[in-house]
Amino acid sequence: MAVKSRNRQWLVRPWNDSGSDSDRRADRLASEEPMAIELNDVRVATTMRTPGNDFELAVGFCFTEGLLEGAEVKQVKYCASGSAVASDFNVVTVMTSGDAPEPRPRLTTTTSSCGFCGTSEIDELVAKLPRVSGDPLPWESLAAAPLRMRSSQTLFDDTGAVHAAGVVAPEGSVTLVREDVGRHNAVDKLIGRMLLDGDLPATGLGLVVSGRASFELVHKAWAGGFRALVAVSAPTALAATTAEAAGMQLAGFARNNTMTIYA
Repeated sequence: MAVKSRNRQWLVRPWNDSGSDSDRRADRLASEEPMAIELNDVRVATTMRTPGNDFELAVGFCFTEGLLEGAEVKQVKYCASGSAVASDFNVVTVMTSGDAPEPRPRLTTTTSSCGFCGTSEIDELVAKLPRVSGDPLPWESLAAAPLRMRSSQTLFDDTGAVHAAGVVAPEGSVTLVREDVGRHNAVDKLIGRMLLDGDLPATGLGLVVSGRASFELVHKAWAGGFRALVAVSAPTALAATTAEAAGMQLAGFARNNTMTIYA
């Protein structure tokens, strides 16, 4: 399997308001490329993502979008209907046991900042999810999670341009981290890995994200069965309402062991 670089060199020239104009130097930029996701040879989405953990992303997307509906994932590969090299490893096909419903392709491209664009059945998807279960996570564990995740954000250290998502255990450890230019992609990669490992639903576990808590991220956390979601920035009003409907703990502005509890 080919492994693409997740960042690239770029020549930059530092500048500051004191008038200093330094010589050019090499900097690293995060890679961002389109990836088409196919389910049983039907294209269901195209997302802008950071190359890496592509199979997890495809599986996680299909799961959180409700496209699998309990069907077993049998195989994941690059471009099942053609050459992976010819497609530049930017097409991933998820094959199931045949029990998955006929997928409905999205109408638009999913960007690195967009999750549910083009999907008109959001309410229908949310209605299918049971309320989360498991014991609540201690608030102190959730408050400490962003700092504990920070040491695993190696791509962010290189580029400063990607988001991260991590799994929070009840005692506060962050056990699995994924990074991507898109917040929703980082979460899908994480959930995809857990699905492939047989670790869903994430009963009694928390999800920590490096950005804001949007509706799409609460929905994905709910689909994964996470008991809690904690974000470095604020939630939206719809995200808070959705978390309450899910019975999910929700906290924002989690920085330096402080945070604001919303649900």
